[in-house]
Amino acid sequence: MTDAAACYGLVLAGGKSRRMGQDKASLAHGGKSQLEFAFDLLAGTTDKQFVSTNEAQRDDALRARFPQIVDHYADIGPIAGILSALETYPQVDWLVVACDLPNLDETTLGELLSKASPDKPFTAFRSSRDGLPEPLCAVYRANSAAILRRFVEEGIHCPRKVLLRSDTHLLDLPQPAALDNINTRDDLARSILKAAG
Repeated sequence: MTDAAACYGLVLAGGKSRRMGQDKASLAHGGKSQLEFAFDLLAGTTDKQFVSTNEAQRDDALRARFPQIVDHYADIGPIAGILSALETYPQVDWLVVACDLPNLDETTLGELLSKASPDKPFTAFRSSRDGLPEPLCAVYRANSAAILRRFVEEGIHCPRKVLLRSDTHLLDLPQPAALDNINTRDDLARSILKAAG
């Protein structure tokens, strides 16, 4: 990270969880909601923390407990939350994580922050599955909003495509399962079995 820019944390929790059939942010994780788990991880590694939410979710009981950045954009997926954070506080770097990463830990986040490029706009891990950038556990540098906005204006809303087509610093994951996410009930069951094993 740079000495000049603070680093804020953002938990992406504005999705509709269609494949799961229930709000992923509210899933239980070690006595906490998955949202609280992710927020607490960021609290241990960043200067300030926020939850990204969409307009319809801002007043629900779970999200209302946390400082929020409400999406400035509708129906473009997680890039809405990332871009909204960059626009709200353009002077800081952002550590962005999805709310559905039950295996994420401070070691993984510490590795990401300590090895983030001081020169490139984005730093992300390579996926342990396909080697592509993992955009939902990544560092988005201060003043990189213009890059994301250009992609959105071109109709490219996939954060992974943005990182693939940008000057992104890529790192190897220290723990291959750290960024396994939960999208379906089967994913949730597998995650519970891994934790129990």
